[in-house]
Amino acid sequence: MSTAKPKHIGRNISRIRELRDMKQEALAIAIGTTQQSISIIEGSESVDDEKLKTIADALGVSSEAIKNFSEDAVFNIIGNTIEIENNTGSSVISHACTFNPLDKFLETIEKNEKLYERLIQIEKDKAAYLEKLLKEK
Repeated sequence: MSTAKPKHIGRNISRIRELRDMKQEALAIAIGTTQQSISIIEGSESVDDEKLKTIADALGVSSEAIKNFSEDAVFNIIGNTIEIENNTGSSVISHACTFNPLDKFLETIEKNEKLYERLIQIEKDKAAYLEKLLKEK
């Protein structure tokens, strides 16, 4: 049984539109509908594929980008983007890591070691249980 919430496509459209600094009215004009229609679409959990493609084109993204939109990913990108001023006075945008990748790697190894230890214990418990069953027969 999956506990993952289904994507709310209307909410994703709304967030992408807001990140693009676009008002509902501007999106409505771009796709040839009314602001009220956009409001209804943004309140809908699902949007038909044809309409989604039209909205995606107006927002300058793909339909898949709307379907798979994640605020966490956006904030991760923003958090890892830094602006550096070079010696000519202009600024350079860098998408460098703001964390030490080696630390993250070591954290992953530690988590995997714990998982591996748990899996070994489960196999040991299973073997002991099977031996017990065999002795009882």
